[in-house]
Amino acid sequence: MNTICICGGGNLGHSIAGLAASVFEGKAEVRLLTRHPERWSRTICVEDDLGHVFSSPLAMVTDDVRQAVSHADMILLCLPGYAITEELKKIKPYISSNTLVGSIVCSTGFFFDAFEVLGEEIPLFGFQRVPFVARIAEYGKHSYIWGYRKELFLAAHHMDEQTKEHLRLFYSELFGMPVSLLNNYMEAALTNSNPILHTGRLYTMWKDWDGKPFKSHGYFYREWTDEASEMIIAMDREFFNLLDALHVRKGAIKPLLEHYESTDAASMTAKIRSIPSLSKVLSPMKSEADGFVPDFESRYFTEDFPYGLAFIRRLAYENAVPTPIMDKVYEWGTRMINEAKWQKH
Repeated sequence: MNTICICGGGNLGHSIAGLAASVFEGKAEVRLLTRHPERWSRTICVEDDLGHVFSSPLAMVTDDVRQAVSHADMILLCLPGYAITEELKKIKPYISSNTLVGSIVCSTGFFFDAFEVLGEEIPLFGFQRVPFVARIAEYGKHSYIWGYRKELFLAAHHMDEQTKEHLRLFYSELFGMPVSLLNNYMEAALTNSNPILHTGRLYTMWKDWDGKPFKSHGYFYREWTDEASEMIIAMDREFFNLLDALHVRKGAIKPLLEHYESTDAASMTAKIRSIPSLSKVLSPMKSEADGFVPDFESRYFTEDFPYGLAFIRRLAYENAVPTPIMDKVYEWGTRMINEAKWQKH
């Protein structure tokens, strides 16, 4: 895999492109496809919470799809759910039947979008969860990484075993952690991470918001509550009813209680509050003259409700699995998004 194209210039796109250029310097060509190449330096400085600094030049930074994608061995989408379908349509004319096309986030429907746009004969891959938390420090120049996972889980579709193993080793080297292969794409396409974790927490934070600004910009995880834990545990039960209906392999996806090494809502709250890598993450809010208000245009809303949670609910409906808790959370989130759009226009 001598040429990799990263699509997307967001938080993850910055860090993964910069990391790949450094880790594979002299061994692979790393290209970046972004809408704003004029704002980018050829060298991205990436710092992590372990004191490492990664800084090597990218081979290419461009908004020219043909130039970025042609003859690439691998394409990795680092994009929000709403942008994936259009990006796949753009790259389709320039990929071959051997090009590996993947997404760093799969919970917003990547595999199903790719099947529809590219067909099921293109080799596809994707991750069950992202490898770390990434944030832009200075756009096009500098980003931070913290909270590396202990292990990543990768799904590969329409690949022979040798290619799967090469892919697994590639990402293990890139991210500096063990990578294990999942049995099939459904084990990555369905996740109880952001689509449940974010939406359940947001609902308990602001379902009764009266429209008045808050005095401070709160923390999303550091100020986690038992109410939020109870909500996501209840949503998780519905999620696993869906997994049972779909005959997803037992153990392929961990229940949230197990993932957070907890036994009940209170212990989950204590665990989430105590995770150092999450303690810096602020709640999705924006400043106003008198304080801070929820930002219903943030990706916590515009991605996790209409793509992440909506995708799970659609599958549940198609398989006759009741999801009353998810329905309540989804309907609230969708209403907030729509009201924000209406007020803006």
